[in-house]
Amino acid sequence: MAARFPLRWLQALRPIRLQPALRSYHVTAPLRSASVADAAPSTPPFLATLKADLKTAMRAKDAQRLAVLRAIITTTNNAAKTDSPIATDAQLIALLRRNMRANLDAAEQARAAQREDLAEKEDAQAKVLQDYIENSGVKQVTEAEVVELISRTIDEVKAASANGKSSLGAVMKGVQGALKGRALEVEMARVSELVKEAINKA
Repeated sequence: MAARFPLRWLQALRPIRLQPALRSYHVTAPLRSASVADAAPSTPPFLATLKADLKTAMRAKDAQRLAVLRAIITTTNNAAKTDSPIATDAQLIALLRRNMRANLDAAEQARAAQREDLAEKEDAQAKVLQDYIENSGVKQVTEAEVVELISRTIDEVKAASANGKSSLGAVMKGVQGALKGRALEVEMARVSELVKEAINKA
């Protein structure tokens, strides 16, 4: 007579199906070679002076100077994250000059609106920028020097031209190339006006 076993024993004798071991994957990010790491963009030397003056202005609670310096430093920091960083003192001075022009324009508009309080604020900030421009030690190209450069460029374009004439595009290209990277006392819009005037007289 066959022995009878409890059902739970028979269930225990069923073949055990082994689960395959889970395979662990370790995804490692590729190491970035130091040789291809992005180099930190260079900064204009004069920027160090502005940053030092920012701390001084904070201690002195000089509101106008603080506003000016914060705007300049913020613009410079933002530009450093782009393909067109402000890397030289000449570029930094060009930024100071643009901001000064914006302050003067704002002052003029404020006076037109009979807001002398706002006009005085803009004038004060423009004066701060003017002081920095004059004491930056950066050689700036004067309008007289631009006029002289335009005259030379016109002569060069004429000499290289088959018909001995100058064109606005060729002269402007030559002038812009010669002025690239240099600090100007005049805006580029004024340079364009001077080029047109010189060509009309030539």
